[in-house]
Amino acid sequence: MAISISATGFKGGLGSSFHSVTGEEYGMLAKSVPKHVGAGKGVRAQPMMKNVNEGKGLFAPVVVVTRQIVGKKRFNQLRGKAIASHSCVINEFCKSIGADTKQKQGLIRLAKKNGERLGFLA
Repeated sequence: MAISISATGFKGGLGSSFHSVTGEEYGMLAKSVPKHVGAGKGVRAQPMMKNVNEGKGLFAPVVVVTRQIVGKKRFNQLRGKAIASHSCVINEFCKSIGADTKQKQGLIRLAKKNGERLGFLA
């Protein structure tokens, strides 16, 4: 003989009732409960690499018009080359003043933030 406990009425107090479960009821309960509960893969949104200052900044209109004229693929190639050459300039500057790697990384981060604010990364 199996006994089940159910709790009801959480607001006014915790009341409980006891009653016996027959074999037939137990069989129905056992069939209704899945034997294996799978933890499915959650759907995860793709991270968006987007500039928070998009469309803002002094040079943003020039950047947007240039992208429309030359095309997105060619524009991204040109932007990549410009960023690479700017990083080389920063590296050479750091070598000439004797800055360490941490300072160089800080300068590169600063250049990126300034580029976003000015609209170069629009």
